[in-house]
Amino acid sequence: MQQPTTTSIQSLCVYCASSSKVHPDYFEAARRLGTLMAGQGIGLVYGAGNMGLMGTVADAVLAAGGGVTGVIPRFMVERGWHHTGLSELRVTDDMHQRKRLMAHLGDAAIALPGGCGTLEELLEVITWKQLGLYLKPVVLLNVRGYFDPLLRMLELAVAEHFMAPAHAALWTVARTPDEALRLAAETPLWNPAIRKFDEL
Repeated sequence: MQQPTTTSIQSLCVYCASSSKVHPDYFEAARRLGTLMAGQGIGLVYGAGNMGLMGTVADAVLAAGGGVTGVIPRFMVERGWHHTGLSELRVTDDMHQRKRLMAHLGDAAIALPGGCGTLEELLEVITWKQLGLYLKPVVLLNVRGYFDPLLRMLELAVAEHFMAPAHAALWTVARTPDEALRLAAETPLWNPAIRKFDEL
């Protein structure tokens, strides 16, 4: 069967932070992204948190009439860290199941700025894509240049031959929520023939 060149965006997996102490620009980007998604009929899949950018993007989608699916491990629900007003809450046994399910449910992934958890989710899905296990678009929403150091590190990985030049296309970078949604819709699906262990 022929590989489709693009994906139809019905839902987006969004990686983002739970911290509530970050710069207002980050909150504004999360609100804008959520509002745009709902306006385009795109559902949100995210980590089900009720604080920080997580709560902000979910609340924005809901306020604009969109659907939100939260995916969260049971131990976090037991601590009351989950958003209680979502369209759907999916509870997993552990963090690994959470990440797999989020990636499966979304037609593309967008990463807002975040800490270790967000970076870990982002780099894992990029790694899956490098191995041909995930073919969907991955977009970094680079608010305030937050991802610039990571992007320089990834460029260095290519320059030092830890990654093939072709792997620099595993992700795309957006400066605004509007651009992020456009890239999620327009970026071709990854060719699984380009694998990590091919000749660099």
